Amino acid sequence: MMHSMNVRNPVIAGYYPDPSVVRVNEDFYLINSTFEYFPGVPIFHSRDLIDWTPIGHVLTRQSQLDLRTTKSSSGIYAATIRYHAERFYMITTDVRGIGNFYVTADKPEGPWSDPILLPHGGIDPSLFFDDDGRAYVTVQNGAGYESHIIQYEIDPLSGEVLSEPVNIWSGDDGPWVEGPHLYKIKGVYYLMTASGGTAGDHREIIARSSSPYGPFEDKPEPILTHRGLKDHPVQCLGHADLVEDTSGQWWAVFLGMRPVEGRYSPLGRETFLAPVTWTEDGWPMIDNNEGTVVAADESSLEEQVRRFTPEDGFGPEWAFLRAYEAERYSWTEREGSLTVRGNAYTLDDEAPAVFACLRQQHHRMALGVSLDFTPVTEGEHAGLAARLNNRGYLFWGLTCRSGRRVMELVVKNGEERQVHQYEVNGEGAVQLRLRCDGHSYHCSYSADGVSWHEVPETVHVSVLSPEVNGGFTGVCLGVHASGNGTENASPAYYEGFYYSNIKGDAL
Repeated sequence: MMHSMNVRNPVIAGYYPDPSVVRVNEDFYLINSTFEYFPGVPIFHSRDLIDWTPIGHVLTRQSQLDLRTTKSSSGIYAATIRYHAERFYMITTDVRGIGNFYVTADKPEGPWSDPILLPHGGIDPSLFFDDDGRAYVTVQNGAGYESHIIQYEIDPLSGEVLSEPVNIWSGDDGPWVEGPHLYKIKGVYYLMTASGGTAGDHREIIARSSSPYGPFEDKPEPILTHRGLKDHPVQCLGHADLVEDTSGQWWAVFLGMRPVEGRYSPLGRETFLAPVTWTEDGWPMIDNNEGTVVAADESSLEEQVRRFTPEDGFGPEWAFLRAYEAERYSWTEREGSLTVRGNAYTLDDEAPAVFACLRQQHHRMALGVSLDFTPVTEGEHAGLAARLNNRGYLFWGLTCRSGRRVMELVVKNGEERQVHQYEVNGEGAVQLRLRCDGHSYHCSYSADGVSWHEVPETVHVSVLSPEVNGGFTGVCLGVHASGNGTENASPAYYEGFYYSNIKGDAL
């Protein structure tokens, strides 16, 4: 298979939290939670657990997932993917939406079924198929320190509930015992959960039994955490899922964060991989404050520029804020361009504003585009945006103020909203660039593609970090357009859109 030293973490960088993985013959499939972004639940494929290729999303239709009125960091929480009797199963929670449900598919690329609703539990449901064909839903219940794990049996074909839920485990002494997974390994049932919340005390804990309902014997120490290593560059480890490769080696995928300045995590919670070792008395171990889970040095990465063209369209790496309104986007209206028409919403609104985006995957990166936009109504705008949520974002682009076209930088930081304006000459396309040096975001523009104007205002990464402005996501970067209260905004034409990880002095 591979050697653990070859793991370059995170294996999926950027806001891809709560990973769940399954192996089908030689192939591995991995999914993540998506909260208020649509489509829901990206799915990746790998042959070696290290190199992952996005192949689509599980929840691609409004009949499966309607997020139009979903608040930031509600929506799709942690999901689990499993495979049984030649069918794929994905089970998750639409928080403050339809609740717990699962969908099925013959192929991981889909199409996936409409939701089959489930009646019991809080968040993070998981499915376990036992050797005798029985199917169990294992799910978090209660809140905070009252969190515990309940379990019940279903008919996986119909979703019919076959038993009443039973409280099977309360975890350790921490709050938020969640993200449960039940496994049967060498005849022993292992129940594994996260605990302690998703910040610095996050950890993965485990118990075992001879029965799927327990009683469970607790392993007294976590099997994965860095809570005792406050200076380690990788923090908040937990929410793991186990998988066995074809050679019998066990692996764990889990979330972790790479805080900047030891405090801020604009990239959000990312997907990490580590080998699992087994103790002599039969417990799996990953990294209990040993510090063996490390992140690759970004400066050692090859510089890559990803260019997005009309021929590519919106591939599986793209996401949209709460909804994908196809009529707002066209790759064919103007040759070589993406045409975007904003709706009435802005990034201040907890609503489906027009925002097509990618995850920020590097602390040092650049985003660029040529924008041809002639705003005519007051406040309508189009450009680039970096969004954490409606409390933390920046917008950099063109707008109309008192009948004039100007460049505008809008910075939202909690209750504070700053607006900076800059002159831009004439009409026609303007080139926009948004860069991050790992500590601050920088904006620049050019009317001719030769002479660039860097604006003096910079935006510290704390503004776009959950530690300051809350939530469970990370920064998404992309194109945003808005009529600022008007449904029929002027068309914005984007050309030459690119994302680059930047090395060294290239900033």
